[in-house]
Amino acid sequence: MKNNRMKLTLLASSLMLASAHLHADDHDARAIAERLVDAHFQNSTLSREEQIEELLWFAEVAEPFRGMQINTVAEGLTTHVYERDVLAEVFAELTGIEVTHNIIGEGDVVDNMQTQMQSGRNIYDGYVNDSDAIGTHIRYGTTINLSEAMENEWADYTLPTLDLEDFIGLQYTTGPDGSIYQLPTQQFANLYWFRYDWFQREDLQEQFHDIYGYDLGVPTNWTAYEDIAEFFTEHVGEIDGTRVYGHMDYGRRDPSLGWRFHDSWLSMAGMGSAGVPFGNPVDDWGIRVDDQSRPVGASVSRGGGTNSPASVFAMQKAVDWLRDYAPSEAQGMTFGEAGPVPAQGNIAQQIFWYTAFTADMTDPSVAVTDDEGNPKWRMAPSPVGPYWEEGMKVGYQDVGSWTFFDSTPEDRRTAAWLFAQFTTAKTVSLEKLMHGLTPIRESDIFSDQMTELAPRLGGLVEFYRSPNESNWTPTGTNVPDYPRMAPLWWQNLAPVISGEITAQEGLDNLAGALDSIMSRLARANVFETYAPVLNEERDPEYWLSQDGAPKARLDDEMPQGTTVPYDQMMEEWMAAGTR
Repeated sequence: MKNNRMKLTLLASSLMLASAHLHADDHDARAIAERLVDAHFQNSTLSREEQIEELLWFAEVAEPFRGMQINTVAEGLTTHVYERDVLAEVFAELTGIEVTHNIIGEGDVVDNMQTQMQSGRNIYDGYVNDSDAIGTHIRYGTTINLSEAMENEWADYTLPTLDLEDFIGLQYTTGPDGSIYQLPTQQFANLYWFRYDWFQREDLQEQFHDIYGYDLGVPTNWTAYEDIAEFFTEHVGEIDGTRVYGHMDYGRRDPSLGWRFHDSWLSMAGMGSAGVPFGNPVDDWGIRVDDQSRPVGASVSRGGGTNSPASVFAMQKAVDWLRDYAPSEAQGMTFGEAGPVPAQGNIAQQIFWYTAFTADMTDPSVAVTDDEGNPKWRMAPSPVGPYWEEGMKVGYQDVGSWTFFDSTPEDRRTAAWLFAQFTTAKTVSLEKLMHGLTPIRESDIFSDQMTELAPRLGGLVEFYRSPNESNWTPTGTNVPDYPRMAPLWWQNLAPVISGEITAQEGLDNLAGALDSIMSRLARANVFETYAPVLNEERDPEYWLSQDGAPKARLDDEMPQGTTVPYDQMMEEWMAAGTR
């Protein structure tokens, strides 16, 4: 009996000590959460107490992984640098999980992802991979289906306040089966950019009207864009002692040249089918699918649009404008080299401008802000080409998204899933948006903080608050193997840009190469679902004579130019209401 009493006494003492330790840990965790909120996340759509509770959830569920070291990877955007330099360190302090968030080139991200998918060897525990690869992820069977994981292996590790309905880009990371395969962590569109201060000058307005017969304003079609490019390059020529140009682009033979074209350049001209987000049955790459989401061809001879008249028109305009209206050095630039050029103050407009550069354009030291740091520029909807029809997507939107593979050990994958959720949680998402200007949550876009910032962001906030935003979409599910097929664009179109071959020849080569890859994928029988089943080749006229894409050549590809005053356009956007 004595021994039993001693055992009970010792057990009670142990339980009291454990309880005291637990309460101490709870107290310590709360103190850490409070300090982190106050130090890093004062901007949030949550209340301070709600933020603290969200952080405490991470601290609690991460307990089994405390002391673990994981590796994740993303491309070199301001947003991801913030995730690396701030969020990874905060997450480690909160959870005890050490995260090395590697920043590498976008092409290297894709290469590593492809290697891991094919070899089954774990390279990174989590990837920020553009949703452009959604067609790959739904087919290979190696990507974690997030919808299923959140109901099963991650049921206890999914943030209760994640609020998926608040994400503005989730439709782009969802497969035809309705399952989510990737979680957005940054998002930016490809819009029209112009020097608002120059467009407002009465002398330039009068001169433009005298030459072209209509008002200088935001171009709504490609004819007006070309007129404005010609006007500033050839008729204005110089402003305040600086040589100015009416267009900016890049043309070096480089993988980034592929982004220039497969990021919806052909669809901006109107090459594809109506239907948002991706165009159905012909998407923004020109790839046609059947009613079971199986790719049947990119060439016009198979019902695709990659080498159609609309595509040839779009490609030729890219060549002409770069040659005639951009600085001569642009021909030899890559994406990264050309991106900062408009901020130097000698570019009047750019039809194909990534809003990821917004943060760089707001620095008070650059030539395109005034003495108070207000932008002299604005962003607006991209003008559309002559083949574009109502109901089609207007332009491209990049959606960098957390992606996981079954080759990653489950514990490491779960720890990475926790970090992914942390980088997108409402406690941190607004602060991250204010650093990188790549929104992912509707609640953040409509926050008071973004309303206050709007005048300094040149139309970014107004764009994302407009219902029109949903017409800018990424590459979709028609592309069955993004890592293999994306390089075909720059490899086949670089000779067009350099003048070695014609636009038609380059696009014929590209369409044939896309079909060849899809044919090999079909023969290899590697896909679990939605495998390519190529149409037999037919006379292109068979397809061109039918309604929809691919579309026959128009008699007039350069109709009258049309523009709209920027301020009027913004009023119409706001009057349209919210999404």
